[in-house]
Amino acid sequence: MDGGRTVGSGSSDRYGSSSSMSQSAAARPNPREFTAKTDLRDVRFEFDSYEIRTEDAQVLDQNAEMMKANPGWLVLIEGHADQRGTADYNLALSERRAKASMNYLVSRGVRANRISVISYGKERPTCSEATEDCWSQNRRAHFAVKAK
Repeated sequence: MDGGRTVGSGSSDRYGSSSSMSQSAAARPNPREFTAKTDLRDVRFEFDSYEIRTEDAQVLDQNAEMMKANPGWLVLIEGHADQRGTADYNLALSERRAKASMNYLVSRGVRANRISVISYGKERPTCSEATEDCWSQNRRAHFAVKAK
């Protein structure tokens, strides 16, 4: 399954730890107010993980620089999972993925109050084939922007 209540528990993951997950905006974002921004690139995750990989840290570094250069942007980070596992399991995991991405951006100087997160679990796949290549495309944090 791509998800689970025990993912990362007891882990020293510095971007997805539960102690730093409270930084998301208090109000629930309306996803319809945000549009995909090709300037901000998605990051991908390993199976059953919300750890930021080295290659994705580089993508997030670029996203952070783009966000700092555009201070009027409010960003919604959508967490996604692949189709394996239960809906609840994957909702929890994809939320951890979105929050890990947010926490990484905050660690790079982006203000937390500019970022909201939402979890879609396995409900919005970009690829529907039952292959590892396809599943890996669905395990992602996707970025959308709303101008202030």
